[in-house]
Amino acid sequence: MLETRQLACQRGERLLFKGLALRLGAGELLRIGGANGMGKTSLLRLLAGLALPAAGVVSWQGAEIQHGREAFHAALLYLGHAPALNDLLTPPENLAFACAMASLPVDADACREALARLGLARQLELPCKLLSQGQRRRVGLARLALSASRPLWILDEPFTALDVAAVSALAAQIDAHCAAGGSVIFTSHQDVAFATPLRGLDVETFAP
Repeated sequence: MLETRQLACQRGERLLFKGLALRLGAGELLRIGGANGMGKTSLLRLLAGLALPAAGVVSWQGAEIQHGREAFHAALLYLGHAPALNDLLTPPENLAFACAMASLPVDADACREALARLGLARQLELPCKLLSQGQRRRVGLARLALSASRPLWILDEPFTALDVAAVSALAAQIDAHCAAGGSVIFTSHQDVAFATPLRGLDVETFAP
C-alpha cells in the first residue's frame, strides 16, 4: 500500500537520512524509532506528503503521492505531535473543524460521541485552554474514531501525555484498525503492547 524508494531528507544544511526504503501493507503496524533529532517526525511528514524529499519517492498503491495527491489524502489520517487546538474553542468545535479540514464528513453528534468515549463528556462545553495536556491530547485523538474509513494512519507520538488506561485504549483502537485491513505508522518513546505484530524501522540506520 505504502512504499518508499531511496528516500532522503535534508533539514537546512544537514542530511538527516538517505536511501531509506520501507513497504507497508494492509493490516500492518510499523513503529519508527531513533534518537531525538534524527528525523522521525521529518520522515512522517514526507510519508504524509507534507514535505518534499531531498531524493527518492513515496508511493501509495503503486502511484507516487505527488502525482495522485487527492486520492492519497482521501486515504490518509495524519496526526502530528502537537494537538493543534484553538484554545478558545470547545472540544467538539475543535474536532469538527479538524474533520472539516481533512474532508471528513461528520456531524456535531458524532463529534460529541467520539469525545465522550475518550472520557471527555464533562469537558464538552469548556474552552480547550482549560483542559489538561492529557485531555488536549485526547481531543486530537478523537479523530481516530471518525476516521475508520481512512486506511492509512500516520501518528506522531500519539501516546504522549496519556495515562495508563488511555494508552491501553489507544493501542486497542490501533489494533482494531489493523484488524480491519488498515495500516498504521507511528512514533513513540513509550513501549506499548499491541495484539498486532509490530515491525520497527530505525531512521538512524539510514543516517549518512
